[in-house]
Amino acid sequence: MDKITLLLVDDHAVVRAGYRRLLENQPDLTVIGEAETAQRALDIWKSKNPDVIVLDIGLPDISGIELLQRFIRKDGNVRILIFSMHRDPIFISQAIRAGALGYVTKSSPAEIIIEAVYKVAKRQQFISPDISSDLAIALLTEPANPIRELSPREFEILQMLLNGLDAQAIADALSISSKTVHNYHYQIKIKLGVKNDIELARIGFKYGLI
Repeated sequence: MDKITLLLVDDHAVVRAGYRRLLENQPDLTVIGEAETAQRALDIWKSKNPDVIVLDIGLPDISGIELLQRFIRKDGNVRILIFSMHRDPIFISQAIRAGALGYVTKSSPAEIIIEAVYKVAKRQQFISPDISSDLAIALLTEPANPIRELSPREFEILQMLLNGLDAQAIADALSISSKTVHNYHYQIKIKLGVKNDIELARIGFKYGLI
């Protein structure tokens, strides 16, 4: 029986160990690599080419959304399952727009995580039941949310700005120029209808990004 190979990307070793044991209890799932940073994840992916990447959004060097986009740029067929504590529809929709095939919360039951891995391995989309209804309701009933108009890259830079990073630090993290960061910053403010960073911070607080 061919095994589905997995790469686990999470900066918490205890968390990785827990869901590694869970997944490897399945006879056809095997973890061939673990990474605590985005760069380590890229190195392992390049050398071992796992079938599925199980990826946390919160990483210490760059966010999981940015790492997801880097994987997609290198291989449009890469299969990624987001495994995150974030339940907000904004994070879910941005992850799916960026190219993730699945999104599961860390509070999900074990059988949901396993089901998600099998679905993503087959290139099928999967969103855990504990958030799928919330996402549908938010998309259908919430007032217009300008954050949803941002591209995944704009969303990533907005998060970094709200976390207090300056243009050069963002440029270094994303391997782009500081001028490009300034251009994104300007476009983000236009899309969100704000004039300055104080108003930008208020928007971030209002929509749960701070």
